Amino acid sequence: MLTTIARASTRRPLTVICLWLIFLLLGFGLGTGVFGRLSDSVPEIPGTESERAAEYLDGTDPVGESVTAVVGGTDVSAPRVRAQVEAAVADLRDLVDIAAVPDPYTTRGLVSEDGRALIVPVTLEGGLDDDAEERALDAASTRVHGIDAPEVHVSGGPLLGQQLGERAQEDVARAEMVSLPVVLVLLFLVFGGLRAAGLPLLVAVSGVAGAFLALFGFSQVTDISVHAIQVTTMLGLGLAVDYALLMVVRFREERRTTGDVVEAVHRTVDRAGRTVLFSGLTVAVCLTGLLVFPSTFLRSMGLAVAAVVVVDMLAALTLLPALLARFGGRIAPARTRPAVEEGRVFARLARFAARRPVAVTVTSVLALLVLALPVAGLRISIGDARQLPSSTEARRLHDTVEAHFPPGTGVSPVTVVLRPGTAPGTAERIRALAPDAGSRGLPGGATVLELRPGGSADGRAATDLVERVRDVRGDEPVEVTGVAARLVDFRAMLGDRAPWAAVTVLVGILVLLFAFTGSVLIPLRTVLTTLLSLGAALGAVVWVFQDGHLAGVLGAEGLGALSLTAPPLIIAIAFGLAMDYELFILARMRETWLRTGDAQDAVVTGLRRSGRVVSCAALLLAVVFGAFMTGGFSPILQIGLGLTLAVLIDATLVRMLLVPATMALLGSRAWWAPRPLRRAHDRFGLREEAPSAASDDHELTPQH
Repeated sequence: MLTTIARASTRRPLTVICLWLIFLLLGFGLGTGVFGRLSDSVPEIPGTESERAAEYLDGTDPVGESVTAVVGGTDVSAPRVRAQVEAAVADLRDLVDIAAVPDPYTTRGLVSEDGRALIVPVTLEGGLDDDAEERALDAASTRVHGIDAPEVHVSGGPLLGQQLGERAQEDVARAEMVSLPVVLVLLFLVFGGLRAAGLPLLVAVSGVAGAFLALFGFSQVTDISVHAIQVTTMLGLGLAVDYALLMVVRFREERRTTGDVVEAVHRTVDRAGRTVLFSGLTVAVCLTGLLVFPSTFLRSMGLAVAAVVVVDMLAALTLLPALLARFGGRIAPARTRPAVEEGRVFARLARFAARRPVAVTVTSVLALLVLALPVAGLRISIGDARQLPSSTEARRLHDTVEAHFPPGTGVSPVTVVLRPGTAPGTAERIRALAPDAGSRGLPGGATVLELRPGGSADGRAATDLVERVRDVRGDEPVEVTGVAARLVDFRAMLGDRAPWAAVTVLVGILVLLFAFTGSVLIPLRTVLTTLLSLGAALGAVVWVFQDGHLAGVLGAEGLGALSLTAPPLIIAIAFGLAMDYELFILARMRETWLRTGDAQDAVVTGLRRSGRVVSCAALLLAVVFGAFMTGGFSPILQIGLGLTLAVLIDATLVRMLLVPATMALLGSRAWWAPRPLRRAHDRFGLREEAPSAASDDHELTPQH
């Protein structure tokens, strides 16, 4: 199959390049339309109690969503300011699709005690379609911003989703501007030439276009989270560079042994292309674990990111060969070096670990376990405006309210829907759970209770209140919704489905790794070492963003919990990336094992010939992920730091020390498989040529 792909790409390279150019235009043209379709409704899970109650309210409640305006920075009771605010309130009430706007001066609690700020809640009518809602929000926001005061902020509700979408677009543009020049410089240093360095960037740009187009496609059938843009773009950019780096390195090596550019491309795709194919499939399989969860957000992220990985893989196997066939003759072949000089540092590390396998294994495992300790206290939350940079309007509104109003002001209530037929005593018992419980009737005889929790909208007090309401109601037709209820349901969903997701991913990974290596023990060893590096990275994220250590260095703060989006995405993506590097190394180890049958030589030579590519790829990925941490949005900071650390820990401590040490402990048993499985692998698994001894003696860079 790979040979057919290579020949098709090199037979008509200009046609292939033009097809990818059309794809790029679609991605950066049509695909960028996804920025206007992003949603911040991450915790919604179809079929859960909180979602059923929310849908019932959407269909029966004449009152829709609301946004919040804050005026501050001055004496809000001054005649000039009061006149402007009252005029704005009157105008807002006259707007189409606005249900209610209370007078802040006559409504208790809307003017701060110090007189330096006031709140204007704006409630929309229920049952609005998206276009009508957007028009009403734009009109209300424009009118409020017309008030002449030092601080005028409008956010919350559906307006928050719009603001987050705009921020996501700005962050992606900034990250690309930061990362692409740095990546180009690093690639230039790796290859020593601008032409060879530029090819991976062309593939990377294709990966970004694929991210936009995939997200736009999925947005037509499901909600796409504001987090998806940064995550899919960073992964698409990083993996594209990784795969292209691997292919261009191999092409330069093949150019050294053949003067025919097209033949060098065919050999590159035939050999390194296998690693790219298995790597792409492995990363995609790791992300299929997200499809097990009923969460729309997690499923859409799994599909979108897997689609981006496939686009990167296809670009590396089709676009890059076409580019190499057309322009590869201008790329200098790899310089010849004696084998004793190539990869000396990595060979020494491998020999060190192989000579002391028990000591290196125990020390490395203990170090990773210590780093992973904070995971034991992991907590997740939906979060509030503190997750946003201080420059965003939603964050400024939050800070103004927090500075001038009592704690809990503006916190979303726990909403309890009492359907018709609920016993009167049940309603009284629920009201007794929280002071100042609000109550209103709905058409059809239902009642809504709004319970104000202490602390934040999704804090422990709020989630405990949800649990108490659900305990008190018994078998009555009562449902709980709101931010805290959605968090409780999300946690329950993770607990129920996580084991199934883990089984799905592990089975897929074990099958692919067996197909790649022909071994039973290597896949098991790979999974265990990868889990250790993953735990260490996640532990560091908890230590920084949940506990607050060094968070200020990253422009964030300790929030007492991680964003509920971060742990599942870090686990799924980092696991896939770790498999990526494992395959890079195993490909070289297996080549040597097939040629020599010497287990220790396979470990040393495999790391010697793959260490440089793995290190460069990890550095490039870290640059890409690090660039996405410049935006200041806490969930993306958490994901970016987690993936950066996972890549660096895995490419250094795990792959350079723990892998050779554990492979040395296994010895020749590492490549063992029962006879029936061995026959199955011989028939269906990956088979490649074992390189000749001569080709091993003159290498510049690792081959795959």
